[in-house]
Amino acid sequence: MTKAKGRIFTVISSVLIILLGGLLYLNFYGPKDKATMVMGGQFQKQPGEKKQYNITTPKTDAEKYFRPSKLNILNDKNFDSKFFDLFSEKDSSKNTLPEYLLKTPEDTIINYFSILREAENLDENKMGGCGTIGYAKYPYPAAYAFLSSNYKGKLSYEKYLKSFKDIAHINLIKLKRVPFDLSYPTSLRYFIEIETIGGSEKEGTDFSYYYGYIYLSQEGNGYKIENIEFYKEDFLCAAYHGWAHNAEASVLIRYGNWCSLVKKLQPTKQDGYVKKIYFEGTDGHDYLIEFIQLTNDTDVEIAQYRKTKDGKWEFIRLNPEKCLEDKKE
Repeated sequence: MTKAKGRIFTVISSVLIILLGGLLYLNFYGPKDKATMVMGGQFQKQPGEKKQYNITTPKTDAEKYFRPSKLNILNDKNFDSKFFDLFSEKDSSKNTLPEYLLKTPEDTIINYFSILREAENLDENKMGGCGTIGYAKYPYPAAYAFLSSNYKGKLSYEKYLKSFKDIAHINLIKLKRVPFDLSYPTSLRYFIEIETIGGSEKEGTDFSYYYGYIYLSQEGNGYKIENIEFYKEDFLCAAYHGWAHNAEASVLIRYGNWCSLVKKLQPTKQDGYVKKIYFEGTDGHDYLIEFIQLTNDTDVEIAQYRKTKDGKWEFIRLNPEKCLEDKKE
């Protein structure tokens, strides 16, 4: 080897050693895979093999993986692939539900959410589940068949499916009949709370809770869904901004301070997630304000009642906000 070639070899060797040293340094001390920062820390990919294999595993209660709380789910009816085979995604007009699924309003609601329980419509950029989830998009045509003809006229199947974007699992955890709404005077009205699991850009899944109202009307020999209204729950609002989210405080301020109607507040009666606030009115009547306690522990007013002379509770509609407006004038 000539001296010139020897010097070139020495230079190349030195460069390779420097590069190797740099790579080793970055591996141990530098940023790993240019990780995304999350809450002040480096967000890393989940360890372990994601590919799923068809192997025999011990029987377990899968529900424990879905539930962060101990509330029993209400949408516990099971439907298999043979049931979903009866429904067409391309032509929703051909989809007819068996009458037993719609026999009562409660049957309709529970069966509807039972079908949606194992449905999934995750965005390709927001994944989770390490593989196929439930019956994927297979249940949606069957669920759409629960909507009334009037509702379908306002909401196409394509828009309906799109409305489930990023939702991969649904649990119905609260259900209660409530008084009718003036916007739907002929429809039955139910309060619902659902727990959803959705995909995430951070390679995991997130829980979200929604509450709202579902409206039903009789169609044929059963009950169909006329409309659904949802409100998403906030787990930070009540913790920092109090009284409006607490039943007792809400009654004292809205009906007491604003309407000057509360003479004496009675002890709260609570049965599960239903809270009842009684008070003696300054007008000589007894009142009952009913609330639902949500998963985030806030209270949502669902009804107002006044006791009649014969001792029965009659449904009424009071507007505390109007009282406040009158006070400002």
